[in-house]
Amino acid sequence: MKTETNNATEKQLLDLLKKVLPKATSDPRLADQIYDAVELQLRTNARASAFQRFCARVRLPGLEEESVEEVKTQLVESFKDADLTLKPNRKEKVLAVEVALRDGAQFSGAIKVDVNPPVEEPEEQEIKLKFVPFPVCLPGDKELVWLLAKREDLSPEEGGIALTKLEEDFWASKTGQKLLRDRVERSFPEFIARVPAGMLSEAGLKRHYKAPEPIKVLRHSRNPEGP
Repeated sequence: MKTETNNATEKQLLDLLKKVLPKATSDPRLADQIYDAVELQLRTNARASAFQRFCARVRLPGLEEESVEEVKTQLVESFKDADLTLKPNRKEKVLAVEVALRDGAQFSGAIKVDVNPPVEEPEEQEIKLKFVPFPVCLPGDKELVWLLAKREDLSPEEGGIALTKLEEDFWASKTGQKLLRDRVERSFPEFIARVPAGMLSEAGLKRHYKAPEPIKVLRHSRNPEGP
């Protein structure tokens, strides 16, 4: 975020120079020279900041040839076409680094040896939400119930909205369009029977049975002490 802010500020400065310089001097060549010099200095400052960030974040486990070469490889990737000089200092336990760019800019810094292994941040465990019963029925036949399930974080209203939208998406899909061309009735029972389990899962729903079940009305058993 800080780098993006700096880039925006530099762009605003260069845009301002384009407007101000022609008014400040009648010599267009001088105006171009000033603009180019400022642009070059801003670019140099950005590279210097990038170099210092590199020296601060790169890990150097030791001054062995393998570790030094690894740092050099990263420098080559970050500063292409630059002359690199790396000098291990075993007494101070640092790696002196010098970078010379083709435009004349030069940077120098030091990378400290870090013998401590990197601390791995614990991976966040994915919270698996449970499914709870979600029986549904059609308005015209409330005695037939489809036994579905929904994620526990979905309310019944949200589950109903998700199911309705999913039915529309299914019939609009290639599979749904093919079924319609094959004269399959566009109905809720056909949708529930044919919709892929993956589509239901993405919407936070699950199908237990494809066919509806009639509501069972329980009768109270007689009291054994009664008449």
